[in-house]
Amino acid sequence: MFDTLSDRLQTALGGLSRKGRLDEETVTKAMREVRLALLEADVDFEVVKEFVAAIKERALGADVLTGLEPGQRVVKIVHEELTQLMGAGDSKLAFGRPPTVILMTGLQGSGKTTSSAKLALLLRREGKQPALVAADLQRPAAIDQLEQLGRQIQVPVYRGDNADPVAVSKAGVEWAKHNGNDVVIVDTAGRLHVDEELMDELARVRDATKPLNVLLVLDAMTGQEAVNVAKAFQERVAFDGLVMTKLDGDARGGAALSVKAVTGCPIKLVSIGEKLDQIEWFHPDRMASRILGMGDVLTLIEKAEAAAEEGEQEEMERRMRAGEFTFDDFLSSYRMIRRMGPLQGVLKMMPGIGKQLDGIDIDEKQMARVEAIVLSMTPHERRVPHAINGPRRRRIADGSGTTIDEVNKLLQARKQMAKMVKQMGKGKLPALPPELTRAPRR
Repeated sequence: MFDTLSDRLQTALGGLSRKGRLDEETVTKAMREVRLALLEADVDFEVVKEFVAAIKERALGADVLTGLEPGQRVVKIVHEELTQLMGAGDSKLAFGRPPTVILMTGLQGSGKTTSSAKLALLLRREGKQPALVAADLQRPAAIDQLEQLGRQIQVPVYRGDNADPVAVSKAGVEWAKHNGNDVVIVDTAGRLHVDEELMDELARVRDATKPLNVLLVLDAMTGQEAVNVAKAFQERVAFDGLVMTKLDGDARGGAALSVKAVTGCPIKLVSIGEKLDQIEWFHPDRMASRILGMGDVLTLIEKAEAAAEEGEQEEMERRMRAGEFTFDDFLSSYRMIRRMGPLQGVLKMMPGIGKQLDGIDIDEKQMARVEAIVLSMTPHERRVPHAINGPRRRRIADGSGTTIDEVNKLLQARKQMAKMVKQMGKGKLPALPPELTRAPRR
């Protein structure tokens, strides 16, 4: 979502690093580019105005930090202001005496029901025992959808017989309490637009369930309209935080950058894909680092830890330090990376890798073909790749439904990846292997 904005900001700030000193004219020119980049990203005009003014004042008034070039100083200031803009601080939810009630609100089509299930799965993986309450009695099949999602993530779902959403919500909380669930997520009804009936219903459900957290689900693809929706909800039903959906889309990102400044409520969670495990806690400082092309090492580490099976991390680390990389290592690392999410997104979290991905599509299908080739090898061939001669290559190609040329390319790629592992073991930044990418579409 932030790719275009990221490129524009990096270009605007990159020119400063080549300056021996900073003067008002240089800073003003750079801030003009920053302002245009934010406005083109559909960030609220008043938010942009205050944001740029704060950066300019700090850039011209602060002393040069020890060990930092002037351009680096401005980048640091922009990073801090971006973090502040999106809501510095903890994005976690509040938990009290069980069961903790979380009320999910939002317009129809914002992804509220799916987000409820995603949040339930996230909390279950963090050791909670969540339950879902299907209180959306307006949209056809909403209850069936939530029940199906609940079965997928192994979380119980309460389905009431009453036609009153207030009664269903209250009964659902009591049901979860008796079942020993410590978190209850109530999926409420939405409308196609903000209206009095919706707000009155939400207020009654809130009063009946007494939620500790009220979350507003917003579709990031709707741009500034999402900010307008947030303002309308804030006037009638006070919420504690926001859930931004479709953050993996190609919208310009203005809503994510504007909503905290406009409403005063932070983004708590972001949905980064369609799969039920593709939701994460929102960290403003990490998002600011991604926007400025600095990568996101902390999130990358967390994803790797979550994806790694027991003992897998230690063994991979040991082999990396030793500079070893067999096809067995490839399978382990590939499967772990695949569990972390789309490869393009994972690579962009690595500092310095993002710019290498410009104009390149990471070919996930090619990765699947590579896995098929490796699985066609014998255990001995995977452990000792140099033993693969001409006849063995023919057998591997036939067994994987590929060509000898593709097998040869993979053998060559393994050598390059082995070099990569040695570089990473020494703390050096590796280049992206060309065999795993393809030229941009024309």
